[in-house]
Amino acid sequence: MVYLKDFSLPVLRDEDKFLLSYPYQLEMKCFSHDNVYPFRLFPQKGLERLEFEPITILYGGNGSGKSTLLNLISKKLGVPSSAPINETPYMDDHLAMCRYEFEYGIKKLPAGSMRIASDDVFDMLLEIRSVNGEIDRKREELFEEYYETREKPMEPMRDLAQYEEFKRRIEAKSKTKSVYVSRRLPREMDGRSNGETAFYYFTQKIGENALYLLDEPENSLSPKLQRELARFLEDSARFFGCQLIISTHSPFLLAMKGARIYDLDSRPVQVKKWTELENVREYYEFFDEHSTEF
Repeated sequence: MVYLKDFSLPVLRDEDKFLLSYPYQLEMKCFSHDNVYPFRLFPQKGLERLEFEPITILYGGNGSGKSTLLNLISKKLGVPSSAPINETPYMDDHLAMCRYEFEYGIKKLPAGSMRIASDDVFDMLLEIRSVNGEIDRKREELFEEYYETREKPMEPMRDLAQYEEFKRRIEAKSKTKSVYVSRRLPREMDGRSNGETAFYYFTQKIGENALYLLDEPENSLSPKLQRELARFLEDSARFFGCQLIISTHSPFLLAMKGARIYDLDSRPVQVKKWTELENVREYYEFFDEHSTEF
């Protein structure tokens, strides 16, 4: 399914006109994209317009602008996002010069659309670790409580106010340590590895009939889980009405069937087959050199 048909960026002429209309202090900086980000980033790449398929991939190395493009699309369309977006004083001015068009018959962004960044997954992993850390500390406290309670001599219960304490002592003397502790300990949030938890995160967040912007979803995933994620994303686009725009340099995601891939490392930016990309060629040549060892 295609909801977002295309997204247009300001061309060099329009950027020049805007930047040179600023006070002279800004004019001194206007030829450095580091100072007026996100201006001066895409015109040099010859990138003016992106056309989208059910799966569109933004490929490139660090600093190529693939995450910036996702941020611009997210901000311009109002796609909900939990992770913060890199803001600068010129972001809103740049966004005002961007344009987009929905597919014919689409009037607005589907409900449930969202941007998912690697920071979202990382924050979730940290939250799980924090909760589980508290559980670990509670477990140690309960171990100490169990031994202390067992060693205390039993005394007769004199009134109902002592009932809970009396019951706890009986349980400590009659039950094993594991039973005593497990009955008082909250369950851990997740017993999965980081990679398994990250994969589960995407399968829970990505639903049906919506637009999803995914920023380097392969982070934390093993090659096996990257392949599983690729199959899940292919099925989401093919069978469940999802449109996916993904920034990645994972060969497993780049190889997804039917994906339109923009190579942001090329000058000008071009649509390429995944087998033509430099990163993938490096993998191919490496394994080809070592093919006799398999």
